[in-house]
Amino acid sequence: MAENSLFGEMRRMVRTSGAVTGIAARVAGERFLGIKTNKASHANDLKAVLGGLKGPMMKVAQFLSTVPDALPEEYARELATLQSNAPAMGWAFVKRRMTAELGADWQSRFAEFGQEAAAAASLGQVHRARLHDGTPVACKLQYPDMPSVVEADLRQLKLAMGIYQRMDRTLENGDVYDELSERLREELDYTREASHQTMYGIMLSGSDLVRVPKNVPELTTKRLLTMSWVDGGSFLKRMEEDPPQEERNLYAAGLFRAWYHPLYRFGVIHGDPHLGNYLVRQPSSSDAGGISLLDFGVIRVFSPKFIGGVIRLFEGIRDNDEDKAVAAFEDWGFRDLSRDTILALKRWADFLYAPLIRDQVGPIQDLDDLQIGRRVAEGVHQQLREESKRTGQSVRIPREFPLMDRAAIGLGSAFTRLRAEHNWHRMFMELIDGFTEEGMTERQNAALAEAGVPASARVASV
Repeated sequence: MAENSLFGEMRRMVRTSGAVTGIAARVAGERFLGIKTNKASHANDLKAVLGGLKGPMMKVAQFLSTVPDALPEEYARELATLQSNAPAMGWAFVKRRMTAELGADWQSRFAEFGQEAAAAASLGQVHRARLHDGTPVACKLQYPDMPSVVEADLRQLKLAMGIYQRMDRTLENGDVYDELSERLREELDYTREASHQTMYGIMLSGSDLVRVPKNVPELTTKRLLTMSWVDGGSFLKRMEEDPPQEERNLYAAGLFRAWYHPLYRFGVIHGDPHLGNYLVRQPSSSDAGGISLLDFGVIRVFSPKFIGGVIRLFEGIRDNDEDKAVAAFEDWGFRDLSRDTILALKRWADFLYAPLIRDQVGPIQDLDDLQIGRRVAEGVHQQLREESKRTGQSVRIPREFPLMDRAAIGLGSAFTRLRAEHNWHRMFMELIDGFTEEGMTERQNAALAEAGVPASARVASV
């Protein structure tokens, strides 16, 4: 059984500490000694080191690449392209891991079990198998010693973010670290992920536009997740084939439903909008088409009050009501904001909500530019930096903010790649029509309870 061991953490830290201390040396040299360094070159070295490691640090790096100024721009740009190239577990190792999870007779519980990994996940690898009733399933088996790996990576992450915080005090990212830490530790528990997966099946029921794998409880443990196999192909590969507009619009409608229906109806967000976490299903005689949603390890349950604040922010932007926007930002967790800071944050919100305000069919954004979201966010941060220097105070980023920001930027990029055209305003208004915090509380608790999500997760803290 994999356990959180001091030896495992030390081994992981040895492999990552060179990269992180390299950041420390360069930041200290540039800030205190005036020594200019080649950040781009070092960022590439950092990517090379982390790319050879399985799981958490890669996921954290990808996450931080979408949070403006959590790390220097050069590092964020390189780490956004990071993909794990660590070798898969061999068959002998897989057999030992499966024995630890299901017992010595584990193979008898499957009619077939693929010896080669069919796919890689952030914390494990996926094998295709078949049950005795003929059902094809996917078995996600966690890599060994992952609790130790996560803790070692989080220590290195805290060091790196702390160094950068001392270099630039415009934003306080302590809550960002707390949020990342909590989500990563939760992701280690595959029984929790199975509950989230079931919950998404409940929330997205009633439409075949989005398919969610079904958990097989008797073959699921804390480190093994067995679920129905879902069909679909690569999003990027299909886009390279230049599908017709109708098909592009279909996938966009699926993405919109997969992420925003759970958020605005149940207060739940899928916090990892990575292109590998959904598959596209091309329309055929047996399938009307849509997407298949994968990987439910990073799930955030928000309080209805917070979602109410999100909706009030939309209304404030739509109506150009600054007082309502200020109140909404306070609901988000921003406190004691100056007028200039509010205006800077409002520019970010203007960009996010613009397509939801226009009551017309069109693309999610006017420019065919996949990086526009990040540039808008960076421009806002520059204004926050100037405000921070003027007032001598930092802006504390609420822990609810990173997943919302990441989902917005990630999904905006996907919609842009699709070149999809919808009336985004009407799709959004249908979601929030009749919203009340009391109604969301009832729906949220009912879905969480039916899915078997622990009671401690049924009331979100803001």
